[in-house]
Amino acid sequence: MVDPDGVQLGIKSVADALELAKSMDLDLVEVAPMAVPPVCRIMDYGKFKFDSAQKARESRRKSVSSQLKEMKYRPKIGIGDFDTKTKQVMKFLGEGHKVKITVMFRGREVFHPELGKVILDKIEDRTSAVAKVESAAKLDGKNMILVLAPEKRPVAHKQSSPKPSVSEAPISHLENGSDAAVATESAEIA
Repeated sequence: MVDPDGVQLGIKSVADALELAKSMDLDLVEVAPMAVPPVCRIMDYGKFKFDSAQKARESRRKSVSSQLKEMKYRPKIGIGDFDTKTKQVMKFLGEGHKVKITVMFRGREVFHPELGKVILDKIEDRTSAVAKVESAAKLDGKNMILVLAPEKRPVAHKQSSPKPSVSEAPISHLENGSDAAVATESAEIA
């Protein structure tokens, strides 16, 4: 038997344990029924239920639910529209969602799937830092589909790097040797 403060009270009979809990205006709760002898605790059971419900609600709120988002493109998409849609794809990936990219073909465009492949390759290149290809580009009827999943990379903490030494100082933009000597001296002073 354990009291409300977590102090073990030893082995007690059920009647004694109930009487002790009643005298403290608390409940007697069996916390480990399979133990020999069973372990009971004196506590406020209503408060315990409320706290456990709050913890469960908090853990559900903090858990990230991943959804499958979809972004639709056309083979003859303009540069501005392509950039805007690709930024939105990057945002979805940053939030941890999978993204289904669909290139929709109309009419005779179906006979030129290479146009859709070019668009999907551009999207793949732009998102390669934050995403990996989960399902490669494939033609499905009048649509070409690609599925991207967010990349799970640990975030590296930025470290303050010391000033570059003379050998690391960038002087490639200087044209003649006299300017290079000046740049080397100024790097040593810094």
